Amino acid sequence: MSEVDLKQLKIQAENEVVAAKTMADLDLVFYKYLGKKGQLKLLFRGFAKLPESERKQLGVEINILQKRVENLVTIKKTALELVVVKPAAKAEDLGFTMPKIGHLHPITQTIRMMNKIFIAMGYSVMEGPEIESDGYNFRRLNVPPDHPARDMQDTIYIKEPDFLLRTHTSSVEARILAKYKPPLKVVCPGRVYRNEKVNKSNHFIFHHYQGLVVLPKVSLKDLFGTLNFLFKKMYGPKTVIRYRNKYYPEVEPGVGSDMLCFACQGKGCPLCKGVGWIEMGGAGIVHPNLLKIAGINSQKWMGFAFGLGLDRWVMAKYKINDIRTLLGGNLAYKYFEGENTLS
Repeated sequence: MSEVDLKQLKIQAENEVVAAKTMADLDLVFYKYLGKKGQLKLLFRGFAKLPESERKQLGVEINILQKRVENLVTIKKTALELVVVKPAAKAEDLGFTMPKIGHLHPITQTIRMMNKIFIAMGYSVMEGPEIESDGYNFRRLNVPPDHPARDMQDTIYIKEPDFLLRTHTSSVEARILAKYKPPLKVVCPGRVYRNEKVNKSNHFIFHHYQGLVVLPKVSLKDLFGTLNFLFKKMYGPKTVIRYRNKYYPEVEPGVGSDMLCFACQGKGCPLCKGVGWIEMGGAGIVHPNLLKIAGINSQKWMGFAFGLGLDRWVMAKYKINDIRTLLGGNLAYKYFEGENTLS
């Protein structure tokens, strides 16, 4: 059998597997190609008349084809089994109804709200691993091993110094820069970990919402406009925001974004530690080193990035005064149908 004949047989077998609509149809395809007298088995019968070099090569190709058809049959079988499973009887069919119970966690709801806002602005939503390498979590973000910024993040290591629980979703930003070419507009929500003291506003397990934009030209004006738009969409047009100069190794210049404390309205309370403001995240213009490390021409491209403390955005949205309740087992949040609020 020639190489052309094998390709034709492969196409024929694939088409017949795909066309099978019932388990009986799939069984016929299986026996036609993979049974003891199937077409693939019969191919080996003419081997004795072939030179040894041709037998070896043809045997490898037939085995590959056989494995390919077996995999396709297995996948198709799984798909057909899902189709033929009878759906469970509906409650109303059994003569009774039950109230709707359960609702999405406040964190999930907030992520979906923010994703919707950014998707409308042309962003993509991406995720990355929670167990991360030192390279993506630090070094590709302009934080070498001896950099003092590492002291700012009390890292939980899986295997020191190479593997750790990510301390921010900036690690996803580093992966995106390494894998994709600009222009880029992405957001990356996810869970992060730091060995921090737990109190009303801090936890060792929390969530970040990272954003990254890489274009030929951006400015702080673009960054502030994006964050202002997000704040207003999430909390209303009268939301009070401020920006402060702040250091982050992956951006230059860097800023901290604060919102007037939603618990005390600026008067000072335990949640805001008496200052009247709550830091909602950090941001800035992407440091050229990040682009250079990723092989991106920093003379041609520039960007801005922001990392938001997602749990605090959740707390502000639902007037929750203690971050610890978000990860506790207490069912403290009651959902009111028709209202986007929790108490």
